[in-house]
Amino acid sequence: MTQGAGQGPEVERTATLRDFRVPAYVHETGPYDAGTDPGNAAPPLEEPLEHPDGYTPTQRDLPVINRRGDTLQVIVDPAAVQAPLPTTGPGPLFVVGDVHGYLDELVAALQEKGLVDSAGNWCAGTARLWFLGDFTDRGPDGIGVIDLVMRLSAEAAAAGGYCKALMGNHELLLLGAKRFGDTPVNSGAGTATFQAAWLLNGGQKYDMDRLQDHHLQWMARLDAVEEVDGHLLVHSDTTAYLDYGDSIEAVNDTVRETITRNDADEVWDLFRKFTKRFSFRDEGGADAVRSLLDTYGGTRIVHGHSPIPYLLGEVGSEDGEDNGGPHVEGPHVYADGLAIAMDGGVTMAGKLLVQQLPLEI
Repeated sequence: MTQGAGQGPEVERTATLRDFRVPAYVHETGPYDAGTDPGNAAPPLEEPLEHPDGYTPTQRDLPVINRRGDTLQVIVDPAAVQAPLPTTGPGPLFVVGDVHGYLDELVAALQEKGLVDSAGNWCAGTARLWFLGDFTDRGPDGIGVIDLVMRLSAEAAAAGGYCKALMGNHELLLLGAKRFGDTPVNSGAGTATFQAAWLLNGGQKYDMDRLQDHHLQWMARLDAVEEVDGHLLVHSDTTAYLDYGDSIEAVNDTVRETITRNDADEVWDLFRKFTKRFSFRDEGGADAVRSLLDTYGGTRIVHGHSPIPYLLGEVGSEDGEDNGGPHVEGPHVYADGLAIAMDGGVTMAGKLLVQQLPLEI
């Protein structure tokens, strides 16, 4: 497969948060070194410590264009809109990659696939739709995205189809920021807090201000893994799911029980493992996929989390100009055809992907 490249050097700045300073990072285009990708680590509250071997969470996630106040409006060409989907019998299966608050782009992509009408209402009959997690942070309207998914779930069920969602690492981050705030947790690299990590990873005050109990309850009940029509659906391209059970049911039960216990350190460890990425890329990637398929079933794995431009070695511009990248036309099939990546990099001027499965290899 193609060697990963794309994340460049980072320039550190600082931002005051209560009585400590939080390092923040600004992306600059340049060569990407997979060995140094920070993933999703949270910032220490105390003096930075050396990260131990195997510690992968990030100081920040991947680069993002701040479009607050300038949300990209996508106009859908009626001629390009897919014909209406069947309203009886087994419905087609669709998956959606990371949304990260880009509500307008999501609605446009769903309309293009014939899943919602011009008013944003479910019109796909018995179709089945899965979101792969990461609804909030970075983009302008994360709560609006959650509200849409919750509404479509009811509308699809009434029509004989369904709309369901998986737990992403940013759902864990938002839950933790709301529940635990500035409570110190043992990050493995010093003391951190969910609040600081959430802000550093694109947390939006507009989302937090509108976050209500029913949003929290909905996120806390999300499954982490599902298998549908031979497709093993997960959020993160990591084998860390194996740490939580040897069956889909066991993993989902363990994740929900961990969240229910409301222990900050336990939830932090769950978040930390869900931030791991790139396990299916490069040498040994196909074997890593097989370890999950052999345990949980399915013939291919479908994931979000790691933007396709990074898996392909492309570099995105922070200003969104056409400078040679990223160019995402659809999902990325890799790892000997066993893995399908669905994060089109909408936060880095890529594409929000909605794809019908199976995807031809």
